[in-house]
Amino acid sequence: MQKTILIVEDDANIRELLRLYLEQEGYKVESAQDGLEGIRAFKRIHPDLVLLDLMMPVMDGTQVIKQIREVSKTPVIMLTAKGETFDKVAGLDLGADDYVTKPFEVRELIARIRAVLRRYGGDETPQKLEFDNLIIDKESYNIVVKGEKMEIPPKEIELLYFLASSPNRVFTRAQLLDDVWGFDYFGDTRTVDVHIKRLREKLQDVSPKWEIKTVWGVGYKFELLD
Repeated sequence: MQKTILIVEDDANIRELLRLYLEQEGYKVESAQDGLEGIRAFKRIHPDLVLLDLMMPVMDGTQVIKQIREVSKTPVIMLTAKGETFDKVAGLDLGADDYVTKPFEVRELIARIRAVLRRYGGDETPQKLEFDNLIIDKESYNIVVKGEKMEIPPKEIELLYFLASSPNRVFTRAQLLDDVWGFDYFGDTRTVDVHIKRLREKLQDVSPKWEIKTVWGVGYKFELLD
């Protein structure tokens, strides 16, 4: 199920930047330009997660999260300006789940969003994925091909699981680096190509019903075939 994220931020440029990146990641995005509008939007749409700026007109972030916590345990990530130490502590004390300091790396923020949603059960992807002649068990780090367990390095299992958990969705190499290797990984996109090549060699001719497909100029996807 598509998750909805509410952005409560008075800077229009930041709102638009976040909307573009989050929609690219598959989230539905709603936004509000001040705290009061944010509370109204929260009550209207019941989002799965809130990105909440601290310093806003009309009603600041601490007041907003206080009102949210009166009625909901919806996860909240605070967006704080550099040096707002008191506000960060106050926000966490009021029930924020995490905070990110501006200026922030969007990749890091997206990684934190995923981590918070996982903690709240917002990531509903099963640990075991089953396809024709293939079982990917993320919990035990096992790959079973045609009933036989296959020895595959953990990172290749993580890459295969990530692609297969969103069948037919195309991911760029940069997205795969962020999600599988982590936003703080400093390797280059050739790392992804090498791991894809190894997976294809090991899974060649396993099934005519799926394949790891290259989308030229974009990236890769786990494609389900008719």
